[in-house]
Amino acid sequence: MDDAEAIFDGYAQDHQVTRHLVWKPHLDIEETKLFLLRCAAGWMGGSDFPWVITLKESGELIGMIGLRVDEFKADVGYALARPHWGRGFAAEALRPIVSWALSQPSIYRVWALCDVENIASARVLEKVGMQREGLLRRNIVHPNISEEPRDCYCYALVK
Repeated sequence: MDDAEAIFDGYAQDHQVTRHLVWKPHLDIEETKLFLLRCAAGWMGGSDFPWVITLKESGELIGMIGLRVDEFKADVGYALARPHWGRGFAAEALRPIVSWALSQPSIYRVWALCDVENIASARVLEKVGMQREGLLRRNIVHPNISEEPRDCYCYALVK
């Protein structure tokens, strides 16, 4: 809960950051606090693992990244505050999570989806070694763009 203000101010209320995400920008700090309660519940449930992303030098919170485990596979997602886009932080945070997941005996696949228009996210996934497996047509709703399902790319790394 100590991070709620930094998350809200840094990116959760930013329409550009949330453009290609599956949730709408937070309207107030209370919405961010509810999100953090869900994050804690995911950890307790043992299948959803969100982390904050911070700068090494200052400890400033600049985003979040998450791993969701489902039997033999895990999917990943991330969000970064706009001032930190294009600086390699998403790939730097994602690389060890993907590596850790694939080092687990029970996980054979780490995957992610990204909107076909989200070129930057596709590049992050490629930087960590994921391969584009295909186009999933009308597969995911990004409510900040449209209420209709949109096309997305599926990326994965398998062992």
